[in-house]
Amino acid sequence: MSRDFDLLIVGGGLVGGSLALALRDTPLRVGIVEALTETQRLALAAGDRALALARGTVQILDRLGIWQDVAGKAMPIRHIHVSDRGRFGKTRLHAGEKGIDALGQVIVARTLEDRIAQELQGLDAELVCPARVIGLKAGPEAVCVTVKKGDECLNLTASLVVAADGGNSTVRKLLEIEQKVRDYQQTAIVTEVATEADVNFTAYERFTSAGPLALLPLERRKCSVVWTMENQDADELLSESDSNFTANLQTAFGYWLGKIQLASKRQGFPLKLIRAEKMADDRVLLIGNAMHQIHPVAGQGFNLGLRDAAFLAEQLSTRLAFNEDIGENAFLARYVRARQRDLANTIHFTDSLIRAFCTDFPPLALARNAALVALDCFPPAKRLLARHAMGYGFRL
Repeated sequence: MSRDFDLLIVGGGLVGGSLALALRDTPLRVGIVEALTETQRLALAAGDRALALARGTVQILDRLGIWQDVAGKAMPIRHIHVSDRGRFGKTRLHAGEKGIDALGQVIVARTLEDRIAQELQGLDAELVCPARVIGLKAGPEAVCVTVKKGDECLNLTASLVVAADGGNSTVRKLLEIEQKVRDYQQTAIVTEVATEADVNFTAYERFTSAGPLALLPLERRKCSVVWTMENQDADELLSESDSNFTANLQTAFGYWLGKIQLASKRQGFPLKLIRAEKMADDRVLLIGNAMHQIHPVAGQGFNLGLRDAAFLAEQLSTRLAFNEDIGENAFLARYVRARQRDLANTIHFTDSLIRAFCTDFPPLALARNAALVALDCFPPAKRLLARHAMGYGFRL
């Protein structure tokens, strides 16, 4: 079989689905290749994770017509509390100081996935699912994509292929694009806790001797926990009983929210900084986790991927207005140059936090605590930190 598209998106999840929705009012013929059935998607444990959405991300989702339907299931972040356990350094950010209702939002990934999946059903785009890409070959005017759907092989053509198929991107592998990998030798322990006190719309980032500990508000008395530490320490904590783990967590976090109790099982995820060697090939672009996977310390992963999709949609719409080839190499090169700054700044920001706060070396510990105090007292620096928290500090 042969089907022709202007744009073929490989991966219909959060980032790929958002790209398709951003282009729904354009004349583009869009196809979406998705490997997972709806049943398989709903069974994935990754759907249970909490997403910290920057204010800029919420605005993008609102423009896509998604946010208004999920806002009631999200928890606003009106305060951010940053501290270094056992030391004097603290910084606090408040939405009211910026004259806004919230610095960001916390939402369960599956809630957002479900809404995007529902919206995709109403699109004119063609969904090829469940299906996997097994071959790619770019020509002067189009890229030919071979897709395996059950026992059937489909030969699809498109002016541009966008790979949004995650960290194990099949498209990236078929193009033999290498990755730069930095293993942090760390594991993120993810769970949920019930709290004795009302979280009061506050997100906590607490730097402990073991590693960064984030508590994100899910409900008035419930938080998502992301605790990063060295692999060996994480293995030991994951093997502890629930009561011992809770005691360790309580000691690390303190009693800012009173006593805490585990509210879900614990899971461990190894942490690496992964970047594809290049973002574009002939008539192919990589976006989201297919291109980059970063440390979760600042919660920027999905926010960065959504900015990839939103910016691409803007550039494609401009390209269409002049009736120009959307897969032209010069156009793709301009997109790559424009996105590199955001990617580099985001990686530098998260990397700097890890380097500064994952050590107990006394001079560095003293310097970072002085920096936290300075941030709390110096309005220009505090405004810059707030812009990063809201997802504006990385914009072009």
